[in-house]
Amino acid sequence: MIKLYFSTGISLFFLLFSSVETKAQGFIAVDDIPHDISYFRVSKITPPLVKVIYGRPQKKDSSVFGNIVPFNKLWRTGANEATEVKFYKDVQFGTSKVEAGTYVLVTIPGEDSWEVILNSQTDVWGSFQYNANFNIAKISVPVSNAEVLETFSIAFNENNNKVHMVLGWDSTRINIPLQFEKKPVVVSK
Repeated sequence: MIKLYFSTGISLFFLLFSSVETKAQGFIAVDDIPHDISYFRVSKITPPLVKVIYGRPQKKDSSVFGNIVPFNKLWRTGANEATEVKFYKDVQFGTSKVEAGTYVLVTIPGEDSWEVILNSQTDVWGSFQYNANFNIAKISVPVSNAEVLETFSIAFNENNNKVHMVLGWDSTRINIPLQFEKKPVVVSK
């Protein structure tokens, strides 16, 4: 009987000790919504001009805009932490000149057009701490449609010396115009 109590006590001690040790590390479970990074470079060998870090929510078989993401309300433009855009050089963002730096990208989705806002208040969770006093630039861009994307995505498209940051989810696409004063030159041998 004493052996049973002793072995039970030892087992409980080790169980308690191991659970305390695990909690002490402070690790949390893996997030259901992954984060991603999208770069715009002139070529694979040039430094980036833009880097975007964003959460990638999934559609999960329902329409997104006007449903999961309501129309005419501020959206964090992704999931979890606010989407951050780093411009490595000064950029023309629509009609606004924006200095090189890191900004939060938030949007106000509409049925026919979106308001796209750059805000200097970084390291925030979603759009809950949004303060319009920190807005750097705000533009309106039209909505276009394309194939359905299950996961929210941000990419870059360059055509005829024009660069667009493309936001896509479900069948909705938003093309945000960007223009750089001088792009890096790639010299071939």
